[in-house]
Amino acid sequence: MNSVPRDGAGDRLAEFHELRERVRRGPGEQATAAQHAKGKLTARERIALLLDEGSFHEVEPLRRHRATGFGLEDKKPYTDGVITGWGTVDGRTVFTYAHDFRIFGGALGEAHAQKIHKIMDMALAAGAPLVSLNDGAGARIQEGVTALAGYGGIFQRNTRASGVIPQISVMLGPCAGGAAYSPALTDFVFMVRETSQMFITGPDVVRAVTGEEISQNGLGGADVHASISGVSHFAYDDEQTCIEEVRYLLSLLPRNNQESPPAVTGGDAADRRCEALNTLVPADGNRPYDMREVIAEIVDDGEFLEVHERWATNVLCALARVDGHTVGVVANQPQSLAGVLDIDASDKAARFVQLCDAFNIPLVTLLDVPGFLPGVDQEHGGIIRHGAKLLYAYCAATVPRVQLILRKAYGGAYIVMDSRSIGADLSFAWPTNEIAVMGAEGAANVIFRREINAADDPEATRAQKIKEYRAELMHPYYAAERGLVDDVIDPADTRSVLAASLAMLRAKYAEQPDRKHGNPPM
Repeated sequence: MNSVPRDGAGDRLAEFHELRERVRRGPGEQATAAQHAKGKLTARERIALLLDEGSFHEVEPLRRHRATGFGLEDKKPYTDGVITGWGTVDGRTVFTYAHDFRIFGGALGEAHAQKIHKIMDMALAAGAPLVSLNDGAGARIQEGVTALAGYGGIFQRNTRASGVIPQISVMLGPCAGGAAYSPALTDFVFMVRETSQMFITGPDVVRAVTGEEISQNGLGGADVHASISGVSHFAYDDEQTCIEEVRYLLSLLPRNNQESPPAVTGGDAADRRCEALNTLVPADGNRPYDMREVIAEIVDDGEFLEVHERWATNVLCALARVDGHTVGVVANQPQSLAGVLDIDASDKAARFVQLCDAFNIPLVTLLDVPGFLPGVDQEHGGIIRHGAKLLYAYCAATVPRVQLILRKAYGGAYIVMDSRSIGADLSFAWPTNEIAVMGAEGAANVIFRREINAADDPEATRAQKIKEYRAELMHPYYAAERGLVDDVIDPADTRSVLAASLAMLRAKYAEQPDRKHGNPPM
C-alpha cells in the first residue's frame, strides 16, 4: 500500500539524519576551534550546561534567512545563527535562545529575530522562565532596517513579559549598540570576565568623539558593569560557573507571577536558635560589622545569593530560604558608608523590591541605617527622586513584608526601609534598637541649642542633654509602646520569629486599587 519504495524511504531517512547532524555540528571544526581559542563555548555547549541532560527540544533548527545582496544569497546556514528551544532545569520548564557566534558573528537578521520572537512568545504563553545566552555582534548590517525592526520586536516582548515570567540575560560575548537594551529590560544580567562586554558606543566611537582611549573591557566589561554602572547583577570568571549560578537562581524563582517559588525540605529547623546574633552585632552604634554574617545566621543553612554584590555595597539584596521557602532580603550594610542610603543604594534596593513583589517572594528588611547620605553631589544627583523610588517600591508591594530593626533607624531612611507606617505587615526590633528622627547628638544640639550656648560648661550641658534625650525618646521600647513595633525580641529568636511570621503571612491577600498602572518616580 506504501507508494514510496523501501530503499527510497531509507535514502530519505539517511538524508534526514545527515542533515540533522550537519545542523548540530554547525559551520565546522575550524569555527568551533576559533570559538574555543577565545575561551568561549559554543551555543550548543552552553545550552547543554544550562538544561537538564537530554531535555532540550529545539525549535526551527532548519530555519535559513532569505536575504539577498552583499553575498548573503550564497551564505544560508541552518539556524541562521541562533539556537532556540526549551528544556528543563531541575525538572521545571525553561525556554532559551543562544546566539551562535560561529555564524555571522551571532549578528541578528530578520529570520534570526523571528526565531527569538517565537521562543519569547512561547515562553510567555507557557508561563515559564526565559534565559538568553548572548554572544552576538549586533544587527546584521547587510539586512538593513529589517534587523533593527527585529530588535524592536525583542524589546517589546521583553517589556510585555516583565513581571510575568522571569527573564535572565547571560552575557557570554560582545553586546553593542541597541542590542544592549534587551538585557537591560530583563530581571537579571550575568556576565563573564574578559569575554563579555556591553556598551552603546564602543571604544572607537568614544575615541573619535571625546578623544578618550579605553579598552572594550575598560568601557563595558563585566567588572565595570558589576561594580560601577550596576548594569550587571553577577560577574564570574568562566562560563561554566556562570551558567551553574543561573541554574541556582532559577531554583529560587517561580515559573511565573501566578505561582510561588518552589519550596524545599531541608534539615535546618525553623525554630533554630541563633545564639551568635547576641554577640555578632555590637551595641555601640558607631562600630561596624558585616551584615552578611547576620543574614547567614538567619537563613537556611547559611546560604544566600547576593544580587549586585559589588555595586552600591551600602545596601545588601539577597535571595535565600527561610524554612524552605524563598525570601528576598534587603539590609543595610554598616561596613560600607555606615549603611546609609544614597542614590545607587536606593535604586538597587527599589528594583529588588519590585522584582520580589512581581514574583511572589516575601520581603525581609533588616535595618541598621543612620539616614540618607548628605552632600551636594547627592542632592544635585536627585537623591529625593531616587530615594522616592525605594519608598514607592515598598509602598506598592503586596507580598508579605517583615521588618527587623537591629540598631539605628533614623529619620526618613527608617520610614523608607519598610516601616509599619508604609505597610510592613510586621515589625520587630532587637533590644539594641534606636528609632528616632535623628541621632541623640544631633537632636540635642537642635532642641537645646540656646540652653547649651548659655551654660557655663556647654560641653557638660550638651552631654547631659544627649543623655536625657536618649533616655526619653530613644530607649528600646519607645516605638513598641506606641504600636510602631510589634515586639522587641531576643536576637537569638530571630530565625524562629521570622519563620513563624512568614508562615502566617503565606496566604496574605492585598487588594489593589483599580488603575492601569502607577507613575513611579524616575
